[in-house]
Amino acid sequence: MFRIGGDDMSVDSDLPFLGPRHTMELQELTRKPKRQGSMTLGELLQLVGDSTGCSPEYHILDLNDPVSGPTSYPFVLSFKNLTYSVKVQRKMSIPSCFRSASMHESPDAMIHMARTKVLLNDISGEAREGEIMAVLGASGSGKSTLIDALADRIARESLKGTVTLNGEILESRLLKVISAYVMQDDLLFPMLTVEETLMFSAEFRLPRTLSKSKKKARVQALIDQLGLRNAAKTVIGDEGHRGVSGGERRRVSIGIDIIHDPIVLFLDEPTSGLDSTSAYMVVKVLQRIAQSGSIVIMSIHQPSYRILSLLDRLIFLSRGHTVYSGSPSGLPEFFAEFGNPIPENEDRTEFALDFIRELEGTHGGTKNLADFNKSWQKKNNPRINTSTGPKLSLKNAISASISRGKLVSGATNVDSNLSSSVPRFANPLLIEMIVIGKRSLKNSWRSPELFGIRLGAVMVTGIILATMFWKLDNSPKGIQERLGFFAFAMSTIFYTCAEAIPVFLQERYIFMRETAYNAYRRSSYVLAHSIISIPSLLFLSFSFSAITFWAVGLSGGFSGYLFFFFFTFASFWAGSSFVTFLSGIVSHVMLGYTVVVAILAYFLLFSGFFISRDRIPPYWLWFHYASLVKYPYQGVLQNEFDDPAKCFVRGIQVFDNSPLGAVPNSVKLQLLKTMSHTLGTNITSSTCLTTGLDILKQTGVTDINKWGCLWITVALGFFFRLMFYFTLLFGSKNKRR
Repeated sequence: MFRIGGDDMSVDSDLPFLGPRHTMELQELTRKPKRQGSMTLGELLQLVGDSTGCSPEYHILDLNDPVSGPTSYPFVLSFKNLTYSVKVQRKMSIPSCFRSASMHESPDAMIHMARTKVLLNDISGEAREGEIMAVLGASGSGKSTLIDALADRIARESLKGTVTLNGEILESRLLKVISAYVMQDDLLFPMLTVEETLMFSAEFRLPRTLSKSKKKARVQALIDQLGLRNAAKTVIGDEGHRGVSGGERRRVSIGIDIIHDPIVLFLDEPTSGLDSTSAYMVVKVLQRIAQSGSIVIMSIHQPSYRILSLLDRLIFLSRGHTVYSGSPSGLPEFFAEFGNPIPENEDRTEFALDFIRELEGTHGGTKNLADFNKSWQKKNNPRINTSTGPKLSLKNAISASISRGKLVSGATNVDSNLSSSVPRFANPLLIEMIVIGKRSLKNSWRSPELFGIRLGAVMVTGIILATMFWKLDNSPKGIQERLGFFAFAMSTIFYTCAEAIPVFLQERYIFMRETAYNAYRRSSYVLAHSIISIPSLLFLSFSFSAITFWAVGLSGGFSGYLFFFFFTFASFWAGSSFVTFLSGIVSHVMLGYTVVVAILAYFLLFSGFFISRDRIPPYWLWFHYASLVKYPYQGVLQNEFDDPAKCFVRGIQVFDNSPLGAVPNSVKLQLLKTMSHTLGTNITSSTCLTTGLDILKQTGVTDINKWGCLWITVALGFFFRLMFYFTLLFGSKNKRR
């Protein structure tokens, strides 16, 4: 177990209400590390050694080394004149004199007008290494928008102003590698333990050159740094499974984004929804992360007095304007000079937020306070340089941090072109696929009921079909029953694939969070999930085909069964791919089910079962060829009826599906003799009148042979997987416009 050095602070006397576990966690978290003595996770790992047991020597930086730089690493993130606005729709009532006759009937006749709403208005400031900068304000003040602007989550063409790190403009690719963004919601897999969640994050964000033992050591060090040792083996949990507490869940969310020890950490309201003790523990963790050599920027709604003592810089926002920027200790002087001193026994942030909210309700709003802040900043101009050494260029500062052990997934050598020297992804595509597949399989293994329900549905459907269509004969009636069996069986296979709708919808925001900062490629995600779905689809296909083929009495023997099995699998594959593609388009589970059911019904309608291809109107013929059900339905029909030696209608059976089917056989034989005399051909009771090939021609399924139908069905599965990839590529952007 690793401990980051620092002075112990007793909390027993201050927090007698805490239980033993919380007291122990808080004692661990309140050991405030000294700035010069604290180590990054990378430095901790250098004391561990690699998988061979070697212990590399602790790296000491030379002050005179132009690459390594001084012993402190002064990163300064500056932002100037940030302005961002959006178009919003506003409803306006139409005067009665301008309304038309139809509008007069509706007294609420409205028109929609677009107006511009400014979310950020000329915001400036800076955040420094080793400090926590907190953005405060009421709901709608622009806190999250400012965090998004600094984290490059707003399109460059929409955001005005500049964001620099050590005086140099940050490129999007470089920022993704050296930073991390923790969302307000805890987006985690509920069936993974805390340790497993962090380990998967390590496998994504840390390069393959780092040994397995070092990755494990990094995870263990991070667990201790986050105060999660007692919860390491506990599952995250959700509404149906008991798991970790809310504060622990929030710290896990932070941990998965700082596994690579980023230089800049953005957090959107990390204390939201937590009790005061859990919120304090979270911010205490953030303080230790900052003191390990990172810039921490977070939004927070209303910090307690204890949390305020951990913050270094504050920015108060009101409707997109800065109304205060400075240290927490400067609040009393600021409001005193403004003419509204903070009462002695009142919380400073509560007073400030309440006062700002009162001003927002007045006619002039907070304009006077914002103007006073500008003049107050110019007069006081608090410029405290926290670095003890000379200021480094961005290139040298990043090189020094990498040498020190931070930014593990970054490059070991930084050249003049920072963006090209830092790798975009920590691992190659194959490694990403293996990790994604392993995580998905572990989740599935711990939720066996999901696959069990689908398997049960397939088996129940197969049993019902087997008993309903038991041992079909080769009579004209048997022909119709076979056609009905194939149509229902193929369409049912596609409908059972609808269960794939919630799979991606439940992971959508986890996927967006992980890919936003290049944890893995989108192509890796698509390929991994496609491959790991194959075994389950094979098992479902075998279960369905084994239950139905022999019981129904289909033709072809073992080779016919194999072909039926392949078509069943191809149908599951194409259906699953199609539903997965739709899940990337729709945003709600119920909407997804509605769309899937409707489209599959159209596919069945145009498959050729209800109406043959020759009878479909020309303007709907394209839908016939676009139907997923057409190709497996046509293929299994050809597999069933392609034997030219097999007869399905003999002699008097020709009358079975007509009103003459009820007359005596002697009358039918007499009719056959009459028909023979008329046609000039001898037709007896044993004469074959309809073969399988005749049935295929009658149903209009001879335009593509059965092998072509099989490969088209498989190819459609690959096509929809490719479309799913493009949906993720263009539809899962995490930036505002």
